[in-house]
Amino acid sequence: MIKIRCPETPVAASAAEPVVPSLMDRYFTRWYKADVKGKPCEDHCILQHCNCNNTGSIFAPCRICVITLAGSHPVLQSGKVIKSISYQISTNCSRLQNKVSGKFKRGAQFLTELAPLCKIYCSDGKEYTISSCVRGRLMEVNENILHKPSILQEKPSTEGYIAVVLPKFEESKSITEGLLTQKQYEEVVVKRINATTATS
Repeated sequence: MIKIRCPETPVAASAAEPVVPSLMDRYFTRWYKADVKGKPCEDHCILQHCNCNNTGSIFAPCRICVITLAGSHPVLQSGKVIKSISYQISTNCSRLQNKVSGKFKRGAQFLTELAPLCKIYCSDGKEYTISSCVRGRLMEVNENILHKPSILQEKPSTEGYIAVVLPKFEESKSITEGLLTQKQYEEVVVKRINATTATS
């Protein structure tokens, strides 16, 4: 299992010290998918691993993508309590049955952009389906969130990730088409806030 143990946000530095980016921001590029499957605010974050040198300059994108929840997702809002999480997508499909072996990743389930990864059930009766957002092979799911759902809310970008997906080599440069950059995502969130304020 991939170990992701980086701080959620960089530790604040004093005015005299330069701001040092967290390991997550140094080695992963954040991409976003807003309103997944047309459901308002159900935003996902895709952390794409990148190859960097010691200065943090990106040489080339890597294929590995870590699927997480964006900060604006309803599950991460204050007062929301997760009752349970399930990787059982249907009667005949469970992401827990994904078994990967060998150099060519035999046995890995293939996912489309809209393929469901898991379902999150909350105490208020709401149910949320988390999708892959990128095409590729399912490398692993995070079974830790099954035993301790709260880490998905406490550390969504690190220990609380959903799954790891490996896009096809020939699609590694095009997987971000249709996704939002950090800046574009922030603009979407601001527009939502302004729209809500205007109608209240």
